[in-house]
Amino acid sequence: MAEPLPLSVVIVAKNEAHNLVRCLDSVRRWTADILVVLNDTTDASESVALGAGARVKHLPWQGYRDTKNAALALAKHNWILSLDADEEVSPALRADLQAFFARGDQTRFAAARFPRKVWFIDRWITHGDWYPDLSIRLFDRTRARWGGDQFVHEKIDCTGPIARLRGDLHHYSFPTLASHVAKINPFADLFVQQHKARGTKFSAATAILRPCWRFVRAYFIKLGFLDGYPGFYIAHATAFGAFVRYSRLYEEENRRAPSP
Repeated sequence: MAEPLPLSVVIVAKNEAHNLVRCLDSVRRWTADILVVLNDTTDASESVALGAGARVKHLPWQGYRDTKNAALALAKHNWILSLDADEEVSPALRADLQAFFARGDQTRFAAARFPRKVWFIDRWITHGDWYPDLSIRLFDRTRARWGGDQFVHEKIDCTGPIARLRGDLHHYSFPTLASHVAKINPFADLFVQQHKARGTKFSAATAILRPCWRFVRAYFIKLGFLDGYPGFYIAHATAFGAFVRYSRLYEEENRRAPSP
């Protein structure tokens, strides 16, 4: 058997026992260190992780960006493969990662990005706003760390060249359509917090025009129609989600008690 890759897989999760089995199975036996960082977990996530040979640590929730950065300090290796519990390394991506280290690319690059592909309703989504969704998930923690907004849309800030791998990271984010709908308001909550922190104000023009643009971009420009009805749903739901977020911002700025 080949020597395990000299990297740490880092997974931050809360009550994800149902997803962790698939995620951990995709990285077992070929990575040198697997770390699962749990926060306020009440399900069987810890026993699932330990049963798969992972190390488990507990950290308090500090927001996506800061919790993920705190988790990096607990890894055994400087090279990190950062995964969410509902993701899975595909065989093609695994081969790309092994080739990356076999070529010695870890000495030439500070990180690597690769596409993330979502399974939704009845198919892999390969167009529109959801694909290729290029993400930096492999990186040297001495030259990269989580940045971006405190509340949502954390991203890797990297100092140094970034490689591009072709294999897909599989994402099982929405097992049902209902689970996607249920995410609209929580993301709107984070959106409102984000804009309040920035001091930005509601704009009626943005609230009307941005959702329209999101649909046109996803469905026509990015060829979402090639994903059949799921592609239409994604474009429409993405536009509606944007409309809800900006409407929630309007509500927050104009909230007042009823007149007597």
